[in-house]
Amino acid sequence: MLMEAQYKVVSSIKDLQKSHFVKGVVFIEEQNCTFDEVFDENEYSSTHFIATLNDNPIATARMRPYKGGVKIERLAVRKAFRGKAIGKSMMKFILNHIEELGYSQVIIHAQLHSVGFYEDLGFVKKGDLFVEARMEHYLMEIS
Repeated sequence: MLMEAQYKVVSSIKDLQKSHFVKGVVFIEEQNCTFDEVFDENEYSSTHFIATLNDNPIATARMRPYKGGVKIERLAVRKAFRGKAIGKSMMKFILNHIEELGYSQVIIHAQLHSVGFYEDLGFVKKGDLFVEARMEHYLMEIS
C-alpha cells in the first residue's frame, strides 16, 4: 500500500531536525550505530531528503557528490512505515532529483539485507562484501 507521504529536499532547520530524528531512531536505537557513525563530517555538506506523513517524519536519506557522481547515504524508514513502499518512493524521488541535477553515476553502500531492495531499483553490486559500522555492505551502482 502506497501511503500519501510527502517527499522533499530539506530546506529548513525544522526539516533537518526531522531528518536527524529518523536517523537517530533507525540507526542509533535500532541498529546500534554510534552517534559519530551516523552524524559524520559530511552531515552538513550533504543534501538531505525527508518524507513526512501528516507533517510527521517517517523517512530520510542524504546524498553528496562523490568521485564524479553522487553517493546516496543514510536511507532510513521508521519501523512502523516499512513495507509500505515509503523507501522505494523516497529512492525514486531522490533518483529523480539526481537526474535533474545532471549526474549519471550514483553509488550506495547497501547493507546486506537491503541488496534486493536496491537491485529492484536498478542498482548492481560492485566488488566484494565489506564491513562498515560493524555491518556487512556491498558497493552498488546505477548509471
